[in-house]
Amino acid sequence: MTREQTRRDFMAKAGIGAAALPFLTNLTSFGATAARKRRLVVVFSPNGVVPKDFWPDKEGPHEGFKEILKPLEPFKDQVLTLKGISDRVKGDGDSHMRGIGCLLTGIELFPGNIQGGSDTPAGWSTGHSIDQEIKRHLQSNAETETRFGSLEFGVSVPDRADTWTRMVYAGPNRPIAPVSDPYQMFKRLYGQVKDRKAISSVLDHVLADLKKIESQVGSEDRRLLDQHASFVREMERELKAAAASEDNGHSIPKLDPNVELKNDNMPKISKMQIDLMVNSFTADFSRIATYQITNSVGQARMKWIGIDEGHHSLSHKPDKDEASQEKLRKINRWYCEQVAYLVDRLAKTPEPGGEGSLLDNTLVVWTNELGKGNSHTLHNIPFVLVGGGMDFKMGRAVDFKNVAHNRLLISLAHGMGHHIERFGNPDHCGDGPLTGLA
Repeated sequence: MTREQTRRDFMAKAGIGAAALPFLTNLTSFGATAARKRRLVVVFSPNGVVPKDFWPDKEGPHEGFKEILKPLEPFKDQVLTLKGISDRVKGDGDSHMRGIGCLLTGIELFPGNIQGGSDTPAGWSTGHSIDQEIKRHLQSNAETETRFGSLEFGVSVPDRADTWTRMVYAGPNRPIAPVSDPYQMFKRLYGQVKDRKAISSVLDHVLADLKKIESQVGSEDRRLLDQHASFVREMERELKAAAASEDNGHSIPKLDPNVELKNDNMPKISKMQIDLMVNSFTADFSRIATYQITNSVGQARMKWIGIDEGHHSLSHKPDKDEASQEKLRKINRWYCEQVAYLVDRLAKTPEPGGEGSLLDNTLVVWTNELGKGNSHTLHNIPFVLVGGGMDFKMGRAVDFKNVAHNRLLISLAHGMGHHIERFGNPDHCGDGPLTGLA
């Protein structure tokens, strides 16, 4: 029985009229204490960091952050910095490609025809990403099922689809594009019911047609048809849930009108996307979100902080080029400011129907495809965790001294109540989840 059916059954037994349904869409149980909602947000920024201005000098309680992490200073008691976590995935593709393509999947890329700056060409990931693994787990339970399951936000992610621009995967060879247009995301979240009804009618016909040809094709084609049918059913489920939650008592955010989707408007677009994400959490549209700012080898030109050069080009400059190092510090601090704005919004938003704030029940993970830009290293991948969503012991710096990042991915699943012991390439999973986080 779905959460929607559960609500309707409860209302019928309680003699509650249908008019009350929109106001009950956030409830996960009736006549009992609602289960705690846990959320995960993964924030991506590219091209590595300046390690000496990023990592704390020693393990233990945070005493104060270095330049790049200073925007998170007000939340230092809720921050966990994880040094010594490495992407050990080898195979096809250069470090940028494997850095983003294996970041959340923990598994190799397919051979392909996308040629990087070095090494062999590569294609898409051979597996799915941890956010989608957790999404499947949550969506399989009526108590944790949400309208969208996961939401993929972006800022200035190029329209082109290649290995450098995708970090989320529904499965092998199935990248999921982030939505970089806040107006498009708004329409997805708050589109008109009449449009949904029209689309739903079309989807019914599509499913019927797929069923007709199923018996006329071979086993491989049937597998593809099954994938198409699953996609159509997922769309139908979203449409039905959207109709049920229309006008559900949650305020619909107002976006600044006519903001062009261009490089110079990245600060405005970032704020719009974060506001939409926080609002989607208050409405319980999803408990999983990714937030991709540009892409691997991203060339954002941050003129609003006085930098005209492209980020990726600057990241290749040698350490002795202090002028470029200072620009990279400013760029990474700006990325950190976006994380801080998200964390601040979560901290100031009460948990609907519960205690504390959204931040108390959300873990934000800020990460990167490289440890350092000019060396293209996949060691010491930046992982900064903020929030109380997984009951980790926060307010400290930890150095794991070169463990595979697959183990952190497993730990994130465990923190969301999904107790897997392997994820991605099993050779990199060691003893399962990391010890010392709780």
